[in-house]
Amino acid sequence: MRGISGLWARALVVTTVALMGAAGCDGEGGGEAKRWSVVAEGLDEALLAVHGTSSTDVWAVGADRGQGPLVLRYDGQAWTRLETGTQGDLWWVHAVPEGPVFLAGGNGTVLRYEDGVFTREATPGVAAHTVYGMWARAADDVYAVGSVAGRDGFIWRYDGQAWRNVDLPATTELGPTGSLPGFFKVWGDDDETFVVGGHGRMFRLGDDGSLERVGEGATSSTLFTVHSAGGPFVAVGGASGGVIVEGEHTTVVEATPQGCPLLQGVCVTEDGQGYATGFQGTIYRRDGPGQWSEVDHGLELAVESLHAVWIDDRGGVWSVGGNVVTSRLNEGALVHYPGASGGAKVPTYVPPPPEDKPTPKVECPAGQIDPVPNGSIARRWNEANLNAIRRAIPRPGVHARNLFHTSVAMYDAWAAWDEVADGYLVTDKAAPAADLDAARREAISYAAYRVLTHRYTIENGGAVSLACFDALMDELGYDPADTAATGDSPRAVGNRIGAAVVAAFAEDGANEAANYADTTGYVFVNPPLVVDQPGTKLNDPSLWQPLNLAVAVTQNGIITDAGVQGYIGANWGHVAPFAMERPAEGAPYFDLGEGPVFDEAMVPHVVELIEKSALLDPRDSELVDLSPGVYGNNPLGTNDGQGHGLNPVTGQAYAPNPMPLNDFARVIAEVWADGPQSETPPGHWVKIGNEVSDTPGFERRLWGEGPELPRLEWDVKLYLAVAGAVHDAAIAAWEAKRNYNSARPISLVRYMGGLGQRTTPALPGYDPDGLPLVDGLIELVTEETAAPGGRHAHLAPYLGEVVVRSWRGEPGDRDAEFGGVGWIRAVDWIPYQRRTFVSPAFPGFVSGHSTFSRAGAEVLTEITGSPYFPGGLGEWVAKANQYLVFEAGPSVDVHLQWASYYDAADQAGQSRLWGGIHIAPDDFEGRKIGSVVGKQAAALARTYFEGSAHP
Repeated sequence: MRGISGLWARALVVTTVALMGAAGCDGEGGGEAKRWSVVAEGLDEALLAVHGTSSTDVWAVGADRGQGPLVLRYDGQAWTRLETGTQGDLWWVHAVPEGPVFLAGGNGTVLRYEDGVFTREATPGVAAHTVYGMWARAADDVYAVGSVAGRDGFIWRYDGQAWRNVDLPATTELGPTGSLPGFFKVWGDDDETFVVGGHGRMFRLGDDGSLERVGEGATSSTLFTVHSAGGPFVAVGGASGGVIVEGEHTTVVEATPQGCPLLQGVCVTEDGQGYATGFQGTIYRRDGPGQWSEVDHGLELAVESLHAVWIDDRGGVWSVGGNVVTSRLNEGALVHYPGASGGAKVPTYVPPPPEDKPTPKVECPAGQIDPVPNGSIARRWNEANLNAIRRAIPRPGVHARNLFHTSVAMYDAWAAWDEVADGYLVTDKAAPAADLDAARREAISYAAYRVLTHRYTIENGGAVSLACFDALMDELGYDPADTAATGDSPRAVGNRIGAAVVAAFAEDGANEAANYADTTGYVFVNPPLVVDQPGTKLNDPSLWQPLNLAVAVTQNGIITDAGVQGYIGANWGHVAPFAMERPAEGAPYFDLGEGPVFDEAMVPHVVELIEKSALLDPRDSELVDLSPGVYGNNPLGTNDGQGHGLNPVTGQAYAPNPMPLNDFARVIAEVWADGPQSETPPGHWVKIGNEVSDTPGFERRLWGEGPELPRLEWDVKLYLAVAGAVHDAAIAAWEAKRNYNSARPISLVRYMGGLGQRTTPALPGYDPDGLPLVDGLIELVTEETAAPGGRHAHLAPYLGEVVVRSWRGEPGDRDAEFGGVGWIRAVDWIPYQRRTFVSPAFPGFVSGHSTFSRAGAEVLTEITGSPYFPGGLGEWVAKANQYLVFEAGPSVDVHLQWASYYDAADQAGQSRLWGGIHIAPDDFEGRKIGSVVGKQAAALARTYFEGSAHP
């Protein structure tokens, strides 16, 4: 032990009644009344903090294992679990005497408990902020500290009115990685406040917001907890071994006992007594300055660490923990040691037993069995397909292929009884049927059922989808187990066609048998981008890099394996198409020239992404007119349109449609992203085709001419053409993605911002490959801008760095908060997406959304005989404060309006720039490819409809 006797002038009374007892009282054979006891253990959630106002008002809080955070309260008689109504781990709790209880944790959370109600406080944070510690001098003087992924420490202060960021001075030393170290705890007394964190950082925080480094050189290990009660302060931490530092004012010395392991919790009293807790249930007791001895508590604790400790008003010691060294955050435990005055034994907390629920039977939700019962039989099976896509992991190429092949099955089953039309795969005509409608209904059902059940067995949500397919067959009165495929019965025809589709495309290049795994041997050129860490490293900035996500959730809310993204669809260019043909053997379907690379031409595209991100703030009041009279009508591959003027169908003027620009941008970024409940872009354009067909007064005239078709004939032909087009669009777009392997915006912005600025060699951080400086958008942090009250004051430690005005990230409460726009480091830039998704798992050039959408628009134009929505107006409404998923909003009902299918398709492409997913060339070239693909698909489909496909 390194003794520090005589450090303070204050004499410490080491025989204090509150904490001192005979050596045997700690389980070493002393008095029976004073023994350590286990109050709780083996809880599903780790306990992370403990505090209270007295020995009969104790709070213990902890992790969230999917049921909301664990919050326990002891009232002197019994323990009660409280429901906060929030999600996310709670890392700290502080109970103010005769005041509120503050709880804090992940997702930028600060909760206030008062009068039996939990209220989420508005803070300066977003979801990336984790509040690890907080301390209240009074109910209207509260501090909270935390970090972003263990770095970029922050300090917030509450003055009774609002939480505000405490700007750190420019002199605050950065950590070895070039970022601020994380801050983990804050504590103080009436005179001083201390903050501790990574790399041995300890600061004394002044009431004026000043931050003074103290204890420099005492340790370089992470300090997890600090505590003071008006006397000395003590901080503990460590890594492979533990560390204890002690001090008063600015004097800090190390006081670590020999062999001390990692310590995470500490609490001391005014007269210098205290406890520290940590690795595998270790407990140390402090009997005086530098006098730490390990306690033989006699407990067998199966925990990674005791994370926190608190001493109550009677000297009772409470410590909590669990598996908190790793990310498991389970096996919660709470131990107690009575104070010198003894008192009643604290009762054990026993969680309620889990409900003995029988394994739920896999069933199809009632509303998804047959959502359009009055539709044609093809429409009803198409809805079943779309719902199955919504349950699955978004793999656009896979879903386009399934839509197309199911459409082939339904079309061929219809064409089997048509004298003119050619079947696509099965050209045999069926025997005449006495009831043609009934025969087609039965054959189409069996054909679709065979394809869908084969394909969705391996998909996420497949069990539910298969139950839905069975339920629909039952609804229709058909036996799904009847696999008879010989003879002339309609079900035999359907079963033969379904089997033919499955067999014909089993070896089409998709590698369906191996769940569509890559067959090309793709190897990443660039190392993964760790989203939660600033900046990125690129071996070749022209090329794509995968993301490394701490938590991964798809656009439609499916939790997937975290870590490095896998490349979705690397082999998709080898899949057999519907209408496309290669210009020569081995040649790409589309030669797009050089494609976007990291050069001067890339710079304005990157700046455009930052400009768009800066416009996503709900506090901005700028309006944009979304009326088709002034919006849309772009020449192919541009955004140069000035609208349509008058309605091209009615000849009347379009009504103005003014909307807040931020709402419009956020809405299109989400609606065209197709999530949550995503049918993905291929399914979206099939859905649009259905909506057009359902429009009252719409005339189902093929190619816009001739007699109106029965709904079934219209539907099977529509599906074959549209699904064939989006199937080819996936192949063309993903072949381009594989060939060009181009970078995504998050890599480009972070990389360029990390290099510096390219504008002025005489200014700090000059690099010819950096970001250009743009006033009000892309700037350097200077002494002037970082001064108190300056626009970069909160970034003062990053003098000379490039910062951007941009969306700050997903908020902690997406239903009630928004991330907003502010100045952030360029190396932290993130697109307008969920933080669990960020960017798709494949390269950028070309945009799949643009290619799918233009292809779908071309088919709808051809097959309806008009480029315009029925009546010259298509509309979709995002309801105020209901629609957005990434954050709260929109602030008003947003009416998206389009005159033409092309306008809607262009908006789908534009949305990916607003969402920070693509740059402009990805969008424009995708539109051009989609136009060719869609026209080819429509032309080929026409030959099948007219009976000339098989001369």
